[in-house]
Amino acid sequence: MNQGVKMLNKLFLITLLGVSLMQAVENDKVGVISTSMGDIVIEFYPEVAPKHVESFQTLADEGYFDGSIFHRVIPGFVIQGGDPNSKSEDRSMHGMGGHAGKYYEIGKEENPETWMVPAEFNAKPHSRGILSMARSQDPNSAGSQFFICVADVNQLDNKYTVFGNVLKGMDVVDRIVNSPRDKGDNPHQRVEMTVKIVPKSSVEGLE
Repeated sequence: MNQGVKMLNKLFLITLLGVSLMQAVENDKVGVISTSMGDIVIEFYPEVAPKHVESFQTLADEGYFDGSIFHRVIPGFVIQGGDPNSKSEDRSMHGMGGHAGKYYEIGKEENPETWMVPAEFNAKPHSRGILSMARSQDPNSAGSQFFICVADVNQLDNKYTVFGNVLKGMDVVDRIVNSPRDKGDNPHQRVEMTVKIVPKSSVEGLE
């Protein structure tokens, strides 16, 4: 009996170790948003928003964001991007597109264009540098559009899902948000992006 208990304990510890190693590998991933104004390096919060992190990383790995722009820039508030419609120079459809990277039982499984991410509101505050997910009035309507806070905007807390934070490149974010824009907060200059998910250890300048 004692041998059986010891064996079960060993198996349990091995399982825990395996889970811990998987989490360590997952947390080692960062997002690199490359633009003509410089790179923005993002760390993720899978512990509080696992579906949002998974969806974003899946889309990035597919090249979904590449060629899109930060279509909305508001000083003192946010820069917003991630809309595939912004790959077109027709601004009338900017801010209207995007879907989740996987099916999370919202929308029609056979139609990826309808996929959305359910809300994962959490205790992380919307402080400067935070990465959060845009949505419509429906809390469970997050698609692919995201925003980065350029100031503390606590009025968004518990209303939008925080899923990451800028590790490096807030100077780039500041340059983007302060670029000339029209009355609709659309930047005059197209700041196109590519988004890659890479090991944290591969990015220079990070501790």
